[in-house]
Amino acid sequence: MSDHAANARFAEEATVEPDYLVRARMHALELGAEPISAAVGAQLAVIAAATHAASIVEIGTGGGVSGLWLLRGAPSAILTTIDSEPEHLAAARRAFTDARIPSTRLRYITGRAGDVLPRMNEASYDIVLVDADPAGVIEYVEHGLRLVKPGGIVLVPRVLRGGAVADPTRRDAVTVAYRSLIQETQASPAVIGALSTTGEGLLQLAVAASD
Repeated sequence: MSDHAANARFAEEATVEPDYLVRARMHALELGAEPISAAVGAQLAVIAAATHAASIVEIGTGGGVSGLWLLRGAPSAILTTIDSEPEHLAAARRAFTDARIPSTRLRYITGRAGDVLPRMNEASYDIVLVDADPAGVIEYVEHGLRLVKPGGIVLVPRVLRGGAVADPTRRDAVTVAYRSLIQETQASPAVIGALSTTGEGLLQLAVAASD
C-alpha cells in the first residue's frame, strides 16, 4: 500500500461518527444514495463551525449524511436541502428527526437543481454544498458562487472522481468538467480555492469578502 493510500485509510478510520450519523449512512446506502465519506464530513463540520454558518444550502442530500455533518459544525444554522429524488429527501427527513434536529431549522425542496437554483436569492447563504449530478457540476458551482454571501464558501465533494481527474488519459466530459473546475477556480482572482485530497476529495472555494 502506498503512503498516500495508507494516510487516506488512516484518516477515514480515525474519524468517529455519532450513532445517528452511522444510521443515516446505512439507510442512505440502502437507498442507493452516495453519502460523503466520514473524513470529508468531518471537514465540512469544521468549516461550518469556523465560519459560524447561519444559513446553508446543500444540493443533493446524500440521504441526510452531509446535512448532519454540516449541522454538527453549525448547530444553530438553517439548512436548505435540495434533491430531485423524493425518497432521498424522505431519508434525510428521517435522519434529521433521529438526530433531533428541530424541523424549524430545515427546509426541503424537491426538484432538479438546475430548475430550483435560479429562483433562489443571491448573496443569502454562508455555505453552499454541491453534491448533485456530476454532469451539472460547473453550472451548480456557478449558482453556488452567486448564492453565497461575500466571504461565504462553496464546497464540492467527490471532486477527484476516484483518481480520474488526475489521470491525463481520462477525457470523458464529466472528468474534463471537474478538472477544468479545479484549474479555473485555482486561477481565479474572485475566489480563494483549496483542494483537499482526503477521502474522495473536497474543493473549497471562499468568495472574497468586500472591503
